[in-house]
Amino acid sequence: MAESVDRVDIAIIGAGPVGMTLALALAGGPYKVLLIDSRRRGAWAADPRALALSHGTRQILEHLGAWNAEAATAIETIHVSQRGGFGRTLLMARDYDIPALGYVMRYRELAAALDAQLDTSRLLNDSPLIDLRSSREGTAISLASGADTRRFAARLVVHAEGTPGNDAEITVRDYRQHAVVAEVRPAGGHAHRAWERFTPDGPLALLPLAQDYSVVFSVPPDQATQLLQIDDDGFLAALHARFGGRVRFTAAGPRARFPLALRIRQQLTATRQVWIGNAAQSLHPVSGQGFNLGLRDAWELAQTLLASAGEDPGDDAILATYARGRQFDRGGSMAFTDGLVRIFSNDLAPLRFARGLGLLTLDLLPPLRHFVARRMIWGARAWP
Repeated sequence: MAESVDRVDIAIIGAGPVGMTLALALAGGPYKVLLIDSRRRGAWAADPRALALSHGTRQILEHLGAWNAEAATAIETIHVSQRGGFGRTLLMARDYDIPALGYVMRYRELAAALDAQLDTSRLLNDSPLIDLRSSREGTAISLASGADTRRFAARLVVHAEGTPGNDAEITVRDYRQHAVVAEVRPAGGHAHRAWERFTPDGPLALLPLAQDYSVVFSVPPDQATQLLQIDDDGFLAALHARFGGRVRFTAAGPRARFPLALRIRQQLTATRQVWIGNAAQSLHPVSGQGFNLGLRDAWELAQTLLASAGEDPGDDAILATYARGRQFDRGGSMAFTDGLVRIFSNDLAPLRFARGLGLLTLDLLPPLRHFVARRMIWGARAWP
């Protein structure tokens, strides 16, 4: 008896926010979509991470009916400065006629909102990918389903499963920094103001989240070890030292760390395959660009595929159109974040002066400041 093979048009590997966003953006279209994840459904429920979402990302999620307004804390102002040098600039939402420059939301709250919008029949739970073979004719997918193996044939496979691997297609730049993340309670509230503070050790961000701040503290690995080992009072003292009295903190929550690197997949497409989100590129968290770039990947891929409805979604020409369309946004986001890290993560006096002059120029020249703000809000291309 011939083996049963289910046929789908598009298989999305990875049911995190980027994969779910793509599935939702394709819903109701002409394609039969399969969303695959090796984790059980709802595995994200215990994820403590906080995400910085741009206003442009809010627009995408609202279009998909997956914007969780109750879980979002607005960022109305961003204060940018450097430690040990002059210069600062303020970015304000009111200058752009939008309610907020961005929002901070827990990963689990975003995932829950996306999951609630998905047709649950599209989810294939507890089914790790055990084999994937692409050819010009299609992609054969084998999944472990309990004691059985389920097999699918897809015309296109989308990789949205996380950080790029270590194959020859991946370029890695190790920043020799680790991000220490935690939540801290500010004295007197945060007034919906975020802080981006550049220090010689690395950037330090405070993002308003409910009544607290979500801290992203980028430091060399040995300092990260120290920041995890000291008690809460010591950790808060380290924060106070970096901010010079601008913000006071009264309590700190649990801390965690992760290494920072720029990881880039050089080719976004292969035969009947495409990579999006962190599977395509992983950026430094400075300015909160990486996750928003990944959601724009999902949105733009969906628009490219829907514009070619009736054609083979895995066609080389369609995938090439998508890859070309992402060059400007992707390249601009990577250059922007990488440039900030390189320019600000040192303590050379001439560069410190030049940085201060640059921050002062941003503050005094609204067109230049607006360019930077719009890049943070909408990416390299402003939302239509």
